[in-house]
Amino acid sequence: MTEPIRVLLADDHTLVRVGIRAILSSFAGVQVVAEASSGQQALDLVETHQPDVVLMDIAMPGLNGLETTARITERFPHVRVIVLSMYVNEEYTLQALQSGAAGYLLKDADPIELELAVRTVARGGTYLGPTVSRRVIDDYLRRVNGEPGGVAHLTRRQSQILKLIAQGYTTREIASKLGISVKTVETHRAQLMDELDIHDIAGLIRYAIQAGFVSPEP
Repeated sequence: MTEPIRVLLADDHTLVRVGIRAILSSFAGVQVVAEASSGQQALDLVETHQPDVVLMDIAMPGLNGLETTARITERFPHVRVIVLSMYVNEEYTLQALQSGAAGYLLKDADPIELELAVRTVARGGTYLGPTVSRRVIDDYLRRVNGEPGGVAHLTRRQSQILKLIAQGYTTREIASKLGISVKTVETHRAQLMDELDIHDIAGLIRYAIQAGFVSPEP
């Protein structure tokens, strides 16, 4: 049998945790292994329980969600973090990605979107909700008047792979979609990182958003 996706829930509001836990418990193959009410407690519980996914409130007392996310992803690189927030803007989303988050989800998202986010990041992908993606890109393009600026000279294949990475596809999925080997995708990704002087997936996603490789949904 497939192992369940083990989730740690971090939010300083008890009722919010109860609600999200109830939703998560309704998903097949998803198990909430612990709850934290502060950033420090989340760190301690991640070390104890080694969850697959952490749902991290962005605003918590003491160590905030972004700082906690950065520490978790540095100390436990196998743990994937989804930042939960009330805010839809470029700054918060990019800060979350810069902190190492694999996803950014609004607290008013539908349960179906929460399930998709959890399953996507658990299998190695990155998740930005459609509303988040559209608003972030719109904000950026509005600020630069539609001129991406600073775009490196990438090959057509590199551009394709960068766009798919930003859309949350895993290496294996990209390989299947483009009809190439996993090794080839990994080679192109390494070349992208060298070309852009970016050394993690979150950084590639940030660049793709800023450079306009990912278009807003109609």
